[in-house]
Amino acid sequence: MPRARHRGFTLVEVLVALAVTAFVAAAAYAGVSAVISGVERTREVAERTAAINRALALMSRDIRQFIDRGVRDEFGQEQPGLSGGRLARFPLTLTRAGWHNSAGQARSTLERVAYVFEDASLWRLRYPVLDRAGGVQPARVLLLENVEGVELRFLRDIDSLRAGNATQVDTRDWETSWIEDVSQPGLAMAPPAALELRLELADVGLLTRLYALPPH
Repeated sequence: MPRARHRGFTLVEVLVALAVTAFVAAAAYAGVSAVISGVERTREVAERTAAINRALALMSRDIRQFIDRGVRDEFGQEQPGLSGGRLARFPLTLTRAGWHNSAGQARSTLERVAYVFEDASLWRLRYPVLDRAGGVQPARVLLLENVEGVELRFLRDIDSLRAGNATQVDTRDWETSWIEDVSQPGLAMAPPAALELRLELADVGLLTRLYALPPH
C-alpha cells in the first residue's frame, strides 16, 4: 500500500506569507495611529479653546464690573481706578465690584486686579486689599500660555468714537496708554469710555474685544 506523502510549505511560500502579514499589520498600525493622533489633536484643540474662552470670560467680567475707585499702592502712591497700556506698569489694572463674600468676612466687595504679560504668558493678579502696605503680595493665576503680545487701546469719550465700516469701530486713533499726566500732579484721572483688548496668540493669531465701560 503506497505511503501518503505530506507536503509542507516551501521557503518562498513562508516568506510570502510573512510579507503579507507584515503589510497588513503595518497598514492596521498606520490606521490606528492616525485615529489616535486625530483624537489627541482634537483634545488639544478643545482644551486650548476652553482655556482661551476662560481667559476672555474672566477679563470681560472684570472690565464690565469696573468701578472708578482709586487705591494706594505698596509704594504709598495714589493710583486711579483704571490704568494700562504701553507706558503703564501693567497692561491693565482696575478696581472691580462684585467680589463675593460668602464667608461674611470683614472686607469690601471691591477688588483690585491687574493683568501681567511675561514669559509668553498672561497672568491675573488679585490683591487681598484695595489700599495696600509694602508687604501685601497679590495672588497670581496663570490665564493663558503661548501669548505673543497683549495690547490695549483706550477711547477718551464717546464723542471721539469713529466708525470704521458698517460692522467695525475704528480704533486706530485710540490712546495706547491710560496713565496719569505727570505734568499735572494731583489731577484726578477719569476712566476711559471704552477700551479695546488685543491678544496675539501663537497658534490662533490676533483676537480683539471691545468693551464699553460702565458710566461714572
